[in-house]
Amino acid sequence: MTEARYKWFALSATSLGAFMSIITGTSLLIGLPDITRDLSASMNLVIWVIMSYMLAITVLVPAIGRVADMIGRKRLYVGGFALFTLTSLFAGMARTGSGLLVARIIQSLGGSLILANSTAIVTDAFPRGELGKALGINTMIIAVGSAIGPVIGGFITVALGWRWIFFFNVPLGVVGTLWAWVQLRETAILPKGQRFDFLGAAFFIAGLFLLLMALTFGGFIGWASPLVLGGSAGAVLLLALFFRTETRAEQPLFDVNLFRLRLLAFAYTSNFLNGIARGALTFLLIFYLQGVRSMDPLTAGIYLAPFALAMMLSAPMSGRLSDKHGSRVLSTVGLCLSAIGLLGFTWIRKETSIAEIVLWQVVMGIGSGTFNSPNTNAIMGAVPVERRGIAAGTRTMMNNAGSVISIAMTFAIVSSGMTPKALTALFAGVQIGSEGIIVATFMHDLRIAFFVSFLVSVAAAIIAYMRGPAPTWIQRNAE
Repeated sequence: MTEARYKWFALSATSLGAFMSIITGTSLLIGLPDITRDLSASMNLVIWVIMSYMLAITVLVPAIGRVADMIGRKRLYVGGFALFTLTSLFAGMARTGSGLLVARIIQSLGGSLILANSTAIVTDAFPRGELGKALGINTMIIAVGSAIGPVIGGFITVALGWRWIFFFNVPLGVVGTLWAWVQLRETAILPKGQRFDFLGAAFFIAGLFLLLMALTFGGFIGWASPLVLGGSAGAVLLLALFFRTETRAEQPLFDVNLFRLRLLAFAYTSNFLNGIARGALTFLLIFYLQGVRSMDPLTAGIYLAPFALAMMLSAPMSGRLSDKHGSRVLSTVGLCLSAIGLLGFTWIRKETSIAEIVLWQVVMGIGSGTFNSPNTNAIMGAVPVERRGIAAGTRTMMNNAGSVISIAMTFAIVSSGMTPKALTALFAGVQIGSEGIIVATFMHDLRIAFFVSFLVSVAAAIIAYMRGPAPTWIQRNAE
């Protein structure tokens, strides 16, 4: 197979993996109220079905990226695809909320293997001048999954039940695993004599796990809780030991030099803040549409599609533009548009028209598509081939860490004025006492959550612009 043909086969294999991962996540979100009722699960447990997956991916992806740089990306990617498929079967058969939670945690390992390698595989396959276009197509595929995921999830939940959200993954996963095994190959020359930094990995995984656990539990049990304070202190200590270890290691897990280049440091930071700003958008709108507006899953899923459709249309265009004109301005404009959309949501009311809900989703979707492809292009184009695995893993880690914090932060805000029982009842759509008071309290807190997200998006836009133009050596490599 020629290089010209291989790059498109590689893109198809990685896009299929990203598509399956995102469509499962978005479909599952729309089915959460039904899961809450069917498994008689608490709101906290149901939230953790989503957050545990994101948390595990955040912790595991950088280490997997380093392993991929050492032993190759294909076998890890294919293995992740197979594991994700198998655990989908187990998740669909879960009979309790805790059983579903365990299945999702195991599934996160498969998702980590997919996500840690997909961007690096695409970067290895495409020449620098076409990378933005390829990443734009990859982002477009993810946007398609985001767009149709809630609709498909809503249809499946209404027609067959939420378990089939997982069962439908099995045939798709089998096809995807076989396709990746047949089509992918190792294109990068792997360095010899490489060693894995086990001490650094232990400090990093434990420290980041404690940090994200403290941040997420703070919204559930209070920020002054001994568990939260102790976890935060332990995280600071372990992460300090991690950075000390990495600066002295001959072959570190985490290349601190990535953050010494201004472009990469600011691109990663803006990516992290963008995750905080918009990571909880779909969750909040599902809460609003199904809990407050009493829509069925299918109708709610249809009204959630505009965000992803707008992102699907803007991502490939911004990716191609970044190949020709650079990423700085495009990334900044995208984040500004996302901020405008979030500001629009700060006026949301129970009686807000659907047209207005759609409008602000479209604005945010265009902004997200305009930001994601150029920012990823800037990151992946600024690192040598032997560091692309860890660079891609770091990007995914920053984005997922932002999304985990986003859900924890917004959940802490919207639950601050309500009891856990009332919040669960509102989310599940069951009859509750003093319903008008509870809805009014929730809507007030929901607007606060959107305003905080707006402020974070503005900060992300400022940082994206402050990174400055690409260094001249990167510009020469792109020519």
